[in-house]
Amino acid sequence: MNKLVVNLSTVFLEVPFIERFKKARESGFSSVECQFPYAHTTKEIVQEMERNQLSMVLLNLPPGDWEQGDRGLATDPSRVDAFKKSVRQGIKYATALNVPRIHCMAGIVSEANREHAKEVYVSNLYYAGSELAKYDLTLLIEPINPYNMPDYFLNNLHQAAGIIKEVNLPNVALQFDFYHIERIHGNSLSLYDQYTDIIGHVQIADTPSRHEPGTGEIDYQQVFGHLKNTYKGYIGLEYTPKGRSEDSFEWLTTMKKGSEWI
Repeated sequence: MNKLVVNLSTVFLEVPFIERFKKARESGFSSVECQFPYAHTTKEIVQEMERNQLSMVLLNLPPGDWEQGDRGLATDPSRVDAFKKSVRQGIKYATALNVPRIHCMAGIVSEANREHAKEVYVSNLYYAGSELAKYDLTLLIEPINPYNMPDYFLNNLHQAAGIIKEVNLPNVALQFDFYHIERIHGNSLSLYDQYTDIIGHVQIADTPSRHEPGTGEIDYQQVFGHLKNTYKGYIGLEYTPKGRSEDSFEWLTTMKKGSEWI
């Protein structure tokens, strides 16, 4: 399954995280991505990756205290030191696991604080991007829709593009999730074309329920046919399976017949 990578934070939840690497290999994948691997040591994860002959292409920076509502630290002026610590931890894991891309979540911000939050965000992204560049790593930012994550700071594709331009570092790029973009704006394929020059990673799920392609409103036959000619990177399957995880890849058979992009 060249180019396709399964997200181990959303798929194979039937088993503990460390067992999902084996599930990914058994399902035919050679690469994976995940959100937050930090509950496990790099040694444990490397062991599973090597055992199952997998590479990892993406992880997230630590987001703060998820259980207490944190969704990233990058916009919080009172937690700049904590953000920098999260960058160091992300780099530690990315270098140990040979992961080339790190997604930085922005954080939750009230409407009244958005202007100041942007200043903090741009400054923190510049710091993070500069640090990641020392290790030849790419920093990604991703707009997330307000239905799934109310008050998330980065909730608009055009806003994200403007921030990338303002940070102005060659290793800071856009994580384009067709699910989020479709829910925020609609016309996700046209918007993909508009911003293709700053896209560093692509993820997919169907709308509106965030299940696998073919369960919702997005014409993924068209999307994959288009990506075949316009995108050479990895495509992350960051969806919640409608049923059993192993059964959620049946759509691939149809997609292969329609557009042999894999």
